[in-house]
Amino acid sequence: MTVSLSAQHVVKRYGGVVALADGHLEVRSGEVVALLGANGSGKSTLSKIITGVVAPNEGQLQLNGQPITFASPRDARRAGIAAVYQELSLIPDMSVAENIWLTHEPYQLWRVNRRKMRQDTQKLLDLFGGTYRASLTPDAPINSLPPDERQIVEILKALSFQPRIIILDEATASLDSQQVDRLFDLVARWKSEGMAVVFVSHRMEEIFRIADRATVLRNGRHVGDRLMQGTTERDLVNLMIESAAQPHAHERPPLQADAPVRLQVENLQAGPIAGVNLTLRDGELLGLGGLQGQGQSELLLALFGALPISRGTVTLSGERVRYGHPWEAMERGVAFVPGDRGSEGLLLSRSILENMHLPSWAKFGFPLKMRQAEAEAQRSADELRLVMAGLGAPVSSLSGGNAQKVVIGKWLLRSPRLLLLNDPTKGVDVGAKGEFYTLLNQLRAQGTAILFYSSDDDELIGLCDRVLVLHDGQVSADLRGGDVTRVNLVSASMGGGGAVVGG
Repeated sequence: MTVSLSAQHVVKRYGGVVALADGHLEVRSGEVVALLGANGSGKSTLSKIITGVVAPNEGQLQLNGQPITFASPRDARRAGIAAVYQELSLIPDMSVAENIWLTHEPYQLWRVNRRKMRQDTQKLLDLFGGTYRASLTPDAPINSLPPDERQIVEILKALSFQPRIIILDEATASLDSQQVDRLFDLVARWKSEGMAVVFVSHRMEEIFRIADRATVLRNGRHVGDRLMQGTTERDLVNLMIESAAQPHAHERPPLQADAPVRLQVENLQAGPIAGVNLTLRDGELLGLGGLQGQGQSELLLALFGALPISRGTVTLSGERVRYGHPWEAMERGVAFVPGDRGSEGLLLSRSILENMHLPSWAKFGFPLKMRQAEAEAQRSADELRLVMAGLGAPVSSLSGGNAQKVVIGKWLLRSPRLLLLNDPTKGVDVGAKGEFYTLLNQLRAQGTAILFYSSDDDELIGLCDRVLVLHDGQVSADLRGGDVTRVNLVSASMGGGGAVVGG
């Protein structure tokens, strides 16, 4: 059965803030449409309107040529529309099977048929067979899974509703390259079966690889559609942002070879980390590369005192340290910016002001010196060019890029000397990335030492003085200068290398 979906002149306002001024999208059976735009352009809002999460103030949705409205996501699912969102909707304490079939469990008489639920879950998991660990089973609790496997479950949860239209909103952001390949194989199959796919991503390579057509929003308005054949990345960027400065068009501050050593790590073992050595100097940006799940996140957590160290030494500013709690690292000028802002970086139900000072409220005394706190938060917001209704607005009202600015800004208020970054630009648009890159270079010029994990090889190539590639919890290559290339990064991530190991 063919299907078509059209959203025309859709408007959504939150009080005085216009989240979507003139949204437009059309997608048909057997087609992949990329929905593009900078953070804050209205992509997520339009997606949530299409899936019944929020109601529009104006405009019209049409399904198969007929006007339609959705009072809830359940209404949209009944109409054959499902979505995989950037912020996961899984319940941590429930199993994989329970999450996938929540609200539409298979019943036998009056009881849930758990045997059938497990069997049907395994059939779905088999779609990604060979790309995840053996511990990912129907009975595995969600809170035991790493981010990539949680993302797989989120995708399978949407598929369990047998949709005719599926929206993939940054669905590849947490997946490794093998998992992305499998997802794209599935998308090709869905196209051949007549499914319509809306694909939201900030990875241009993926967009050109999978999409047939692109719809671009800017500042809440539809600004154009392009067939991917014959279109260039520059064409799309020009539509997405008014000043189409490329995010990698930046100059690195020169690295001082005799700068003081801020961090020295020797034979570090913690969790999956199996003996890492590195040296990081003031003003240096040291990258961590490799496929996801090779120990990069655990290394950063161990250096922040959030993961116990079983062996090895960590020396900070010439003094050997071993933290029992992240507060001890914070007191020594260490900051950690997580990539999963929704679950690790923000209190989504609280205000922007409260989130900006999460690590720092103690310094404002008791009773709190609110005027001072507000002034400092506003100054940081201005420096970061944070687009918001006001400091009192809930942080959940921000676009993805602006929310990530809050995650970073709360640490910058503490003037860290060592900044640990865990894939901080995941799901952030090209414009916000450009601002972030400029900020990193400013911090380096001020002498901040930065250890930076990114799942985007282009970021590592464009930003870093050196890149340590991790494979199976160990450094497989230490790439420097002209050796920081895509070929070397890919080779080392697969366990090859041939470069100097260690730091």
